[in-house]
Amino acid sequence: MTRRQRYNLAVMKLAWMLALTLAARLPAQDVFGSTIWPVIERDCLGCHNTKLKMSNLSLASGAEALAGGKRGSTIVPGDAAKSRLIEALRQTGSLRMPPGRVLPEVEIAAFERWIREGAKWPESQVAKSAPKPNHWSFLAPKRPAEPAVKNAAWPRNAIDRFILARLEKEGIAPSAQASRHTLARRLYLDLTGLPPTPGQLREFLADQRHDAYPRLVEKLLASPHFGERWGRLWLDQARYADSDGGSRDEPRQLWKYRDWVIDALNRDQPFDRFVVEQLAGDMLPDATPAQLTATGFHRNSPIQIEAGTDREQYRVEAVVDRVDLTGTVFLGLSAGCARCHDHKYDPISNREYYQLLAIFNSTDDWSEARPRYDARLHNLHDVQGPLLRFGTPEQLKQWDETYQRMLSLQKGKENEKEFARLKASLPQFPTTMIMRELPEPRETYIMQGGDYLRKGDRVEPAVPAFLHAATGKMDRLAFAKWLVDPANPLLARVTVNRIWQQYFGRGIVETENDFGTQGTPPTHPELLDWLATEFVRSGWSQKAIHRLIAGSAVYRQASEVRRDLDERDPRNLLLARQTRLRLDAELVRDASLVASGLLTETIGGPSVFPPQPDGAMSASQIRKEWTESKGPDRYRRGMYTFFWRVTPHPALIVFDSPNSMVGCTRRNRSNTPLQALTLLNDAAFFEMAEALARRLEREEPADAAKRLERAFEICLSRPPKPYEVDKLRELLAAEPDTGWNSAARVLLNLDEFITRE
Repeated sequence: MTRRQRYNLAVMKLAWMLALTLAARLPAQDVFGSTIWPVIERDCLGCHNTKLKMSNLSLASGAEALAGGKRGSTIVPGDAAKSRLIEALRQTGSLRMPPGRVLPEVEIAAFERWIREGAKWPESQVAKSAPKPNHWSFLAPKRPAEPAVKNAAWPRNAIDRFILARLEKEGIAPSAQASRHTLARRLYLDLTGLPPTPGQLREFLADQRHDAYPRLVEKLLASPHFGERWGRLWLDQARYADSDGGSRDEPRQLWKYRDWVIDALNRDQPFDRFVVEQLAGDMLPDATPAQLTATGFHRNSPIQIEAGTDREQYRVEAVVDRVDLTGTVFLGLSAGCARCHDHKYDPISNREYYQLLAIFNSTDDWSEARPRYDARLHNLHDVQGPLLRFGTPEQLKQWDETYQRMLSLQKGKENEKEFARLKASLPQFPTTMIMRELPEPRETYIMQGGDYLRKGDRVEPAVPAFLHAATGKMDRLAFAKWLVDPANPLLARVTVNRIWQQYFGRGIVETENDFGTQGTPPTHPELLDWLATEFVRSGWSQKAIHRLIAGSAVYRQASEVRRDLDERDPRNLLLARQTRLRLDAELVRDASLVASGLLTETIGGPSVFPPQPDGAMSASQIRKEWTESKGPDRYRRGMYTFFWRVTPHPALIVFDSPNSMVGCTRRNRSNTPLQALTLLNDAAFFEMAEALARRLEREEPADAAKRLERAFEICLSRPPKPYEVDKLRELLAAEPDTGWNSAARVLLNLDEFITRE
């Protein structure tokens, strides 16, 4: 222990002893008024009040406090050791209150003395109203002033001043700027998901204008590949897949929704509108086909259609999935924890959970309702319905006429064959799954213990009371507008935090899916609030946030590990350097396609079937065929690979692609032998390595040295180092017939190739 640490410990002990002495001299009544009640008001009543009553415990009055909660008695007058309240305050067991921090010793000691002396609670001391929780993320962000810094030459925008102020406080200097080769590759991968071609790299290196870097940022933000890169990450959250899931795992058509996401991001649709159209585009006045397509966000739910399943059970499960995902994606809260009981840590009661569920409970799943006929929609009783149709006028007319004949058939076995014949004659064209509200809303009841068969009280649609207020009738559209209200303290924070996470590997709030009381506090709270308020001030422009982050000095730093930070900041929380990040699963494929020269750059369209190992589809209950795509479709970007939920493409899963059963707000990044084996031996990657070898021979036919330089420029966006050239020359000499194939396989398997520096 250092001298300073010993000194600090002595000061703390002295303060503790003094606090105990002062507390002991106060009469019991004075202890309650001076310490106990202020702490209860400050740290307890937000959740444990008469209205919310988390864990069925209220501390709004003495009678309620002594009555205890779900865990039994909370206060045992005369016995502090047996009082659960003291256990919670000292955080010696599983119960830790207040969440996220520990009370000062003087306050805990006062509670112990108060209980020992009888826990007297004046009858007049009653909470007159239920205060809102004061957890930092539940309070509206206030735009902080940009901090002053000593090194005024380093910052390039406001982000840098917040980061540098903290570094200077800790006595840490930021890292130097990365090389221009590294910056170019970093920007291309982060903004488009594709590495730069040699021509693109040389163009940037040759640009000596003072604003060459921001010009490149603008160029990449305007690229149609920007929507693909960031759209794939949004599809993670939307749990996008090309099949239903469940034991049958039937294929579905939702790629039109994927196209909508890519397009919305490319045109920088304001995020508030982006959210509203996905949650309730079908309820907008005169909803366009694009707005209907956007509602595919919540049609991505898995569907179980195995024979014998209870449709109502799985309809309810789909609604539960939508509620839980909405809480995670837009509020950063684990709302699903309140399905069976009040949330243990956050102020969402069991009743409020079902009030949220009521908002989503009146959608027409399974196309079970027959609303007024709409020529744009499939109205068949289809487990994947309702569907929006995209056919030619002639096809739509034929479909409509056939459908009307089907509607006219009476139920009965004598008409089953005619119905089947008519259904088979319906013309084929693209469709997409959409949301549609029932003509009359369903009744919603609390499901006791989360069981849809055990109905409790009936509830009406409403939003959680601890957040900003809502006015008027609450339905999906009103809820969506409530979510994007600038008064919402969570949406902007949660969204900019996830954008930040992609650039630095970790959010300012590391628990990006939990902004509640059990989540980690922000490393730079003022920066988070500045970004959140800037997001709203920009008109909810996501590209504005990308521009700020990508243009900052903190983003441009080199990523090399610094030994001086090993003990002071081993996890790089203060961002004194950049972070090396393994590429996402789809980007590993994309980078290989770019290097090989095979990439098909077509944007959007149906999913495709690149090569995969034999037997990969064997896990499905009903064996699915995987017919490899031919021609340009064989070389589409990874995000367009057909994704079966039960049997996903192995090369995606081995590189940590999410399973699409639930929304994913942060991908894992593992490092396993299977990844190396996939890059070496998977048929698709072997084909790409061969194509890279042929490309090198074609572009540099005579000179082996230049061919190697070209290979490094293509694969790593930099020239080779002498020892690297020597190693590859040894390989080429050892394998005179297949050396370039082997060299290409080596380059595509390098850690540096699948890493963003």
